Amino acid sequence: MQIGMIGLGRMGANIARRLINRNHSVVSYDQMPAAVETLTRDGALPAGTIEELVKLLTPPRAVWVMLPAGEATETTIERLGELLTAGDVVIDGGNTFWRDDIRRAIALKRRGIHHVDVGTSGGVLGAEHGYCLMIGGADDIVGRLEPVFAALAPGASGAVQRESSAAQGWLHVGPNGAGHFVKMVHNGIEYGLMQAYAEGFQILKETDSAALPEAERFTLDVAGIAELWRHGSIISSRLLDLIASALDKDAGLREFSGVVDDTGEGRWTVMTAIERAIPAMALTTALNARFRSRREQNFSDKMISAMRRGFGGHSETKGKP
Repeated sequence: MQIGMIGLGRMGANIARRLINRNHSVVSYDQMPAAVETLTRDGALPAGTIEELVKLLTPPRAVWVMLPAGEATETTIERLGELLTAGDVVIDGGNTFWRDDIRRAIALKRRGIHHVDVGTSGGVLGAEHGYCLMIGGADDIVGRLEPVFAALAPGASGAVQRESSAAQGWLHVGPNGAGHFVKMVHNGIEYGLMQAYAEGFQILKETDSAALPEAERFTLDVAGIAELWRHGSIISSRLLDLIASALDKDAGLREFSGVVDDTGEGRWTVMTAIERAIPAMALTTALNARFRSRREQNFSDKMISAMRRGFGGHSETKGKP
């Protein structure tokens, strides 16, 4: 299948490569020509502008937008709405706020253009292992794009529901906006999981504190414990894999400052819970812990930074009030 890809950052370029490696045709554009040149060497057809990208695609077109949420995505989808024709599809695979999807889908529909929102999880590891895709849009349009989703997803492995596409790693979860709504909650849960791991390892790390009675002090091998828990433990996970890797390199995580950013989804999850009077204590506390990290950092904050770099390639930002 032919698909256009706009935005060739960490995620966009890797998504494009996975599609190319599975015999799909990718036309690529990025405002950084070097990114386009790199992907061209990997087999993509280059476009110098969004206009050229649209011209290089055969109707009915499918254009995947992989840009930061906000103005970049907004202006790009507006421009695509002017260039595309009836029957074409805009796929937003970034971390867009789900209410923006609903609004944009309505605007595009007036021109006969379809909108599909795809919550994309997998980070920098997705190129090799595949992406978990949470998809919102009309049934027939999602069905048309099934070859793309199937190529990007990991494929079934130890699946419980083998008759569902969920077992492959992708699922049509509902209409426009539903994909990014599910991804928003996914990322809110991610905040809580990361905070729980980080606080647990903080307790392990400080068990040799001089403030404790001598008989209660343990000098624990936190890297060894992280590795131990990866094997047979009920709390084993991909996040724990990243923790074990980071601690194996440096049990003190000295390269990290512990200033932890948030990219929006955690805030949106908490805001949605508040709007609907749904208690979300763990997720709210995890978000507040990130705010606190920008004023005062500890070992648990460094661990969260290490996990964020491991799965998403996120770098730390300077502390801010």
